[in-house]
Amino acid sequence: MSILSSKIQGVSVILPDGRLDTNNYLDAEKLVAAHVEAGDTKIIFDFSKTDYVSSAGLRVILKAAKLVRADGKIALCNSNEQIHEVLEISGFLDMLDHYGSLEEAMQSVAD
Repeated sequence: MSILSSKIQGVSVILPDGRLDTNNYLDAEKLVAAHVEAGDTKIIFDFSKTDYVSSAGLRVILKAAKLVRADGKIALCNSNEQIHEVLEISGFLDMLDHYGSLEEAMQSVAD
């Protein structure tokens, strides 16, 4: 259970490995905040290595969206069926764009 991150072409990619839940959401929040404080306003949550997202994980995404709301973009990508359902039921898919691949998400936030 770790939260990986990288910067690709000026976009911060957050990659939860395993689960994004009460055990690691604080680490994820700190990581996102560090990216935003560094001036990063384009953030992608890539769920390609994530098995599960809890309500605490959803809070991380929502907090990130609020931090970059004025001049940034947030996108989600690569969620499995369970995570996609959680995002849909919680209304996150109505608020944020979701893509099937990191490449598609990169294109969306680059525009």
